[in-house]
Amino acid sequence: MKKLINSTESVVEEMLAGIEAAHPEVRKLDTANVLVRKDSPVNKVALISGGGSGHEPAHGGFVGKGMLDAAVAGAVFTSPTPDQIYEAIKAVATEAGVLLVIKNYTGDVMNFEMAGEMAAADGLRVDQIIVNDDVAVEDSTYTTGRRGVAGTVFVHKIAGAKAEERASLDEVKAVAEKVILNTRTMGMALTSCTVPAAGKPTFTLGENEMEIGIGIHGEPGTHREELKTADEITEHLVDRILADLPLTTTDEVAVMINGLGATPLMELYIVNRKVQEILETKGISVYKTFIGEYMTSLEMAGTSVSLLKLDEELKVLLDAPADTPAFKVF
Repeated sequence: MKKLINSTESVVEEMLAGIEAAHPEVRKLDTANVLVRKDSPVNKVALISGGGSGHEPAHGGFVGKGMLDAAVAGAVFTSPTPDQIYEAIKAVATEAGVLLVIKNYTGDVMNFEMAGEMAAADGLRVDQIIVNDDVAVEDSTYTTGRRGVAGTVFVHKIAGAKAEERASLDEVKAVAEKVILNTRTMGMALTSCTVPAAGKPTFTLGENEMEIGIGIHGEPGTHREELKTADEITEHLVDRILADLPLTTTDEVAVMINGLGATPLMELYIVNRKVQEILETKGISVYKTFIGEYMTSLEMAGTSVSLLKLDEELKVLLDAPADTPAFKVF
């Protein structure tokens, strides 16, 4: 195993210290592996998300004005504990309430819900939404129902913008649920990844193999097959998304081409070229495109494609200012 680490035990703590040193607008809590806005608590609905580390820039990279108020970092590919999440809630909670944005993985759902119950027992107002944008697999190794993957970033952005408008907790939750309802994602992998504590690849792919429908923890996809061209791969991903999210010629979408950690931008732009071509052929308008690494899987090579069906409200919120380490809109 070749990694730029000091020890497998210290990777998360040292990563968070590095983020804090580079971005003085965020701070790490003394009591837990949690990053919060430096100006927390802010007089608005607070958004909290998180999960296992290894998906950077998710989730700490999205802490800041217009997105998250706190991000909870578990061990690599391991859900944060209820106590960690509880510390995050206490650090950013206001009278307006707290919304927990949870990716649909069994451990995340259980631990975030438990932390919310702990906070409610303290008299804090806490609600939650569960993101399940993956169209590839249902009832996987890690989930009951569909997995929450890169489309979660759209939830962070749009719900965060709504909260900045000083909307109520119910209003912020409603717009987050609208994003979830209208977002679909599918991914694929060219290589595996290595969890530091394991010291070996999570799975093995042959030189000419790829995994279709991969999860962000290296969990299996729908099938493994011989490597195809970028256009053929992209057509498969987009066809699966459009089969699940019917769009018409009157619809506008936001597109996210997400790298999984080791995919050159060159290749992501090649994928985007084909996505845009497919959508144009079908008469579907692209309002905005995001290309880069938003939710990774350590050093996995591969990509995911996300489509978000937009209405006027979602377009305004998508365009609203955001200032975070990994996502900026001015």
